[in-house]
Amino acid sequence: MKFLDHLEEWIIASLMGAATLVVFVAVVHRYFSGLPIPGVQDWLIQINTSWAQELCIYMFVWMAKFGAAYGVRTGIHVGIDVIINRLSAPWRDKFIVFGLLAGATFTAIVGTLGANFVWHMAQTDQTSSDLEVPMWLVYLAVPLGSYLMCFRFIQVAVHFIRTGTLPKHDHGHVEGLDDEIAAAKGGAA
Repeated sequence: MKFLDHLEEWIIASLMGAATLVVFVAVVHRYFSGLPIPGVQDWLIQINTSWAQELCIYMFVWMAKFGAAYGVRTGIHVGIDVIINRLSAPWRDKFIVFGLLAGATFTAIVGTLGANFVWHMAQTDQTSSDLEVPMWLVYLAVPLGSYLMCFRFIQVAVHFIRTGTLPKHDHGHVEGLDDEIAAAKGGAA
């Protein structure tokens, strides 16, 4: 499971970094293309960066789909649980499991419909306007992200049924910092 967790995080971080870099390059290109610097302006105008916006949109779609699954796993999705938290423990637990399984069912349906759409899209020659990549590759984010999110809902539901706890995101926690603090205390003693 750790491999899937790290792969999910790596994909999201890579897409964020790449999107940031592409936007930065496009903005710098646009800025310097407008400056009247002999030679540089002519050279930059010849470089076509019209694909940058389309690429960033597609990267953000993929990032959002995998980020939603990450949010389920780590408990960072916004939830309205005021009424649920006021219920007695057995009813509260039943509603939480129902909600998690409803989320799994919904994302499984979206994933299946998305897979069907991608399958039919792959039978066409449709490509994106600027990047000219097959559109089925772009839409593949829907079934992959939805099925991963479905898996995460089931994973959280099974964990909740076994332990009675849900993932909680601590906004003040920094990964690896506890190890550093323990090492510093161990070295000082």
